[in-house]
Amino acid sequence: MLNHDDDPISNSSQNSHFNDILQVNLKRRQLLAGGLGAAIVGFFGVPGLSMLSGVREVGAGPIRSRPGFGGIGFEGIEPNTRALDPNLIDDVRLPPGYSYQVLYRWGDPIGALGQRPGEPAWRDDASNDSIDQTLQSGDHHDGMHFFPLPGRLGSSRGLLCVNHEYNDQLFLFPDGMDTWNIEKVRKSQHAHGVSIVAVWRHPRTGRWEVKRPSPFARRIHGNTPMQITGPAAGDDLLKTAADPTGTRVLGTLNNCAHGYTPWGTYLTCEENWNGYFANPTGDVEGLPGNDQKLEILAGQTRYGITQTGFGYRWHEHDARFRADLNPNEPHRFGYVVEIDPYSPRSMPKKRTALGRCKHENAEHVVAANGRVVLYTGDDERNEYIYKFVTAGSYNPRNRRTNMDLLDEGTLYVAKFNDDGTGEWLELTPNNPALDNWTQAEICIRTRQAADAVGATMMDRPEWIAADPMAPANVYCTLTNNSNRGRSGIPTGNNPDGTTNAGSARPPVNNANPRGGDADTTGPVPVPTGNVYGHIIRWHEDDDDNTSPTFTWDIFVLAGDSTRTDPRLQGNTIGDDFNSPDGLWFDGAGRLWIQTDATTSGSSYNPGGLNENIGTNQMLCADPESGEIRRFLTGPRGCEVTGVVTTPDRKTMFVNFQHPGEGGTTTNPTAISDWPDRGPRPRSATIVITRDDGGEIGGL
Repeated sequence: MLNHDDDPISNSSQNSHFNDILQVNLKRRQLLAGGLGAAIVGFFGVPGLSMLSGVREVGAGPIRSRPGFGGIGFEGIEPNTRALDPNLIDDVRLPPGYSYQVLYRWGDPIGALGQRPGEPAWRDDASNDSIDQTLQSGDHHDGMHFFPLPGRLGSSRGLLCVNHEYNDQLFLFPDGMDTWNIEKVRKSQHAHGVSIVAVWRHPRTGRWEVKRPSPFARRIHGNTPMQITGPAAGDDLLKTAADPTGTRVLGTLNNCAHGYTPWGTYLTCEENWNGYFANPTGDVEGLPGNDQKLEILAGQTRYGITQTGFGYRWHEHDARFRADLNPNEPHRFGYVVEIDPYSPRSMPKKRTALGRCKHENAEHVVAANGRVVLYTGDDERNEYIYKFVTAGSYNPRNRRTNMDLLDEGTLYVAKFNDDGTGEWLELTPNNPALDNWTQAEICIRTRQAADAVGATMMDRPEWIAADPMAPANVYCTLTNNSNRGRSGIPTGNNPDGTTNAGSARPPVNNANPRGGDADTTGPVPVPTGNVYGHIIRWHEDDDDNTSPTFTWDIFVLAGDSTRTDPRLQGNTIGDDFNSPDGLWFDGAGRLWIQTDATTSGSSYNPGGLNENIGTNQMLCADPESGEIRRFLTGPRGCEVTGVVTTPDRKTMFVNFQHPGEGGTTTNPTAISDWPDRGPRPRSATIVITRDDGGEIGGL
C-alpha cells in the first residue's frame, strides 16, 4: 500500500481506542508482564504469546504443531541490513533450495487478442503513451489472486489478477511531471487498476510465462466503465452530470489489496482514492441548499479530501476530480469492486453494500449456514474493522445464482470491549444511533455511521486473514500509528460526521508502552507513536463467523528484539520485523506476513528504525506456537505485498511494489535498478519455486 502514515488523520472521534481497551483488559485479568498466555488459552485454546517480553530463544529445525498443519520446513534467513552488505542487497533473497524468476513487470504487454506478440512493447525511457498503457501491466503491483483454469492442470495454468495501486509519476514519464497535460493524466489513470493475464508453466522448460495472446487478458483501469450496485445504487449522492442515474462510473483507483469469492470472482479494494481528488476552492457548486453543501464538505473532510490532493494533479486537466465542481464524484469511490476474470466482457461492479471507506482487502469465510462473511479494514490511523454478512446463501452448484450475492446483507463494525470480548455493531437503520439514516446513506457515509454507533478506533487496519483450519479465528495487521500518544490529544468528534481531519491523537497506555512523543535522549532515537505495529486476532463466538460477538487478543507486537526501549522491542518469537501489512493463510495453515516499513535510506543506518530489521520482507508464522521465520527479503526501496500459491502450493507468486522508491526523474536508478538492471526500476510479480519441486514453505 501507499505508505501514508504521515497523512492527515481523518478521525478524531472520542470512541474508545484499542490501546485504552488493551490497558483495561490486561489490568482486569491481572496479567503479569510477559504472562498474557493464560488469557489467550481461554480465547483460542492454544499457548499464548507474551505481551511485553523481548528476546525469545527458538529451536532450529522444522516446525510441526497442530494436526493438519503443513509445517514450516525452512530456516529463517538473515535480514537485508547494512551489516550484511553496506549498500543493501538490491535483489530478492530466499532460503537455500528456493529460486525465483520475474514473471510480470510494469509495462509488460498483457497479451490481449488482436495485439501482435510482444506488443505494445515496453520502452525503457517510459515513452509509452496512454493507449499503450491500457494494454500493458499497470504500475505498483499489490494484492493478487490465482484462478486455476479447469482441468487437471489447474496448478500449471490459470488467470492471475493483479492490483495496481498507484504510480510514481517521476518514473512514469521521461520528464516526470514537467509539461503536465491531459495525456499524462490519462497514462497515470491507466497505470492504475487491475491486470488479468493468463499464465502457465511451460511443459518443456518448467518456467512460468504470461500466455500471449489470451482471450482472458484485459486491463481494468481508471477509465473502465463500471456498474454501481447494492443499496446506494441510484441514490442522489451518487448522481452526477455525466451519470444522472447514479449507477455507472468510470474506473477503479488505488487498488490496494484484494479478495476473492467462492464462486470464482475477484474482489479489488479501493483504498486511498481520496488522494486523486482536490477541492482547490474549499467550496462546492451546484447544490440546492446550504445544509447539503455543509454535509458534502464535512464528508470530504471526514474522508481526507484536501485542496491539493496527494500530488497526482489529475484535477488540473480532468474536472471529474475537482471535488468542488463535481462534489458527488468522490462518493463513487471507496468500494469493493467485483470482477469476473473468466468473463472478459463482463462489467466490474462496485458493491456498495460493503460500505465506503479506504478498503484494504476483503477476506471471505463461508459460514456453516451457507452465508458468506466478508471482513474489511479501513486503512487509516484510528479507523475501523468491518464485517458484512450476506442475506442469501452461497450455492456451490450454481455459479450464476451467486453473482449478485454481495448486494444484500448486513454491514457491521467492530467494538472491542475492555474485558477481552467484542461485538459487531449493526450499521443499519435498525440501530437506534442510525434510525434517521437510510441504508444508502450508511453505505456512502460509512465512516460517519461507524462514528455514530461507537466503534473502536484501530491503528491502521490493513489485511485481514481467516485461518482455513479454524475459520472463526481471524487475524488483522495494524501497521503503525505515528500519532498514538502524542501531545495535543483532541477533545471530540461530532456525531454528525463533521470531524476535522488531521487532529486525532490517541493516548498512551501503560500496557502498551509504544506510544508518546519522540524521544531523542537515548542511544537510539524513538519516533512518535506506535512505531512498529502489531497483529491482532479474534475468535467468533460459537465458531460462527456470523456471530454478533467475539473474543480477541494480540497475536504479536512487531519490533526489534535487540532494542532495550519497550516501545521498539516487541515480543516476536523468532525473526524480527516491523510494520506488518500483507497477511495471508495458505491452504496448509501457514500464515504469511508481508511488511511495509519506511524505505528511507537513513533508516538502515546505525540507530535507524531498520538498522537490524533491514529491507521489507515476507515471513511465515505458525499460528499455534507463534514462531515466525523470515522467508524473503526484497530489493532496495520496495514494499513486499501480495502473495498467493497455485492449488498444489508448489508455485508461489509474490509482488514487489515501487522498488527504487526515492529515485528521481533524472536518476531513476539512484536507489534500485531491479528487476531488469536497466534505466529504471519496475514493480513486478515474481514466481518462487522449490528446487526439489516441493511445497512452498513446507517440510
